[in-house]
Amino acid sequence: MRLTPVLIAVLPLTVTAEQQKPLGGSLQTLFEWFDKAKSYIPNAASAPLSTAAKAASSNVVSLTKDNWKSVLKPSTSDQFEGPESWMIFISGGNKTCYGKCGGVEQAWNKASALLAADPSSPRLAYINCDKQPVLCSIWATGPPKIWHVQLPVAQADQSTPATTVRIIGLNTTTTTAIEITQIHTKRTYENKPVYEGALHPFNGWVAQYGLLTPLGYTLYLFAIVPSWAFMIGISMFSRYFM
Repeated sequence: MRLTPVLIAVLPLTVTAEQQKPLGGSLQTLFEWFDKAKSYIPNAASAPLSTAAKAASSNVVSLTKDNWKSVLKPSTSDQFEGPESWMIFISGGNKTCYGKCGGVEQAWNKASALLAADPSSPRLAYINCDKQPVLCSIWATGPPKIWHVQLPVAQADQSTPATTVRIIGLNTTTTTAIEITQIHTKRTYENKPVYEGALHPFNGWVAQYGLLTPLGYTLYLFAIVPSWAFMIGISMFSRYFM
């Protein structure tokens, strides 16, 4: 263990204690002073995590069922030569991630702090499916994942190309901050296929017909209603109509 200024300062006090107490008590006093001195030394291991979490919270947009459409659109103030990229972290708690997303959350916090220092990095957003279950139902997604979204810039004729979505699954035990940052720095998102399903929240036919939000609420209600209630409802329906 390295001697710090705090420990050096308390050593003379331990000498004084030795002069005032017998040898058996002096060792105990020495250990007590060392324990007290260590309590004044900041925990270096926890400091980076706290700093990363603060940086992440100030750099990441929290998406809700009410604001996601207004947030996820190309900025009119910035001049983009190509699509505007977003990395959206899908997380959750005990309900939707079964309490296993803690490690991935820490990796995301560190990665988002690193990406904040890169002027070429994509914009960052966050969805907690425990707090935004309807939005996760609208998107037909769950934790832990990262959605890499490329929002197109409107053309001169006012037409807008399709929004590109790629979904990257995350391992709850092995995902690191480096892996998350490499989604941007090494373009690893390109290893995933472009999502083109009916439930595509931007270009799917469900969204085009305005059915995405009603379907999301329906899926959410099916998820929260217990299975036994469905069985009772089916039984009553069959008895009434048959």
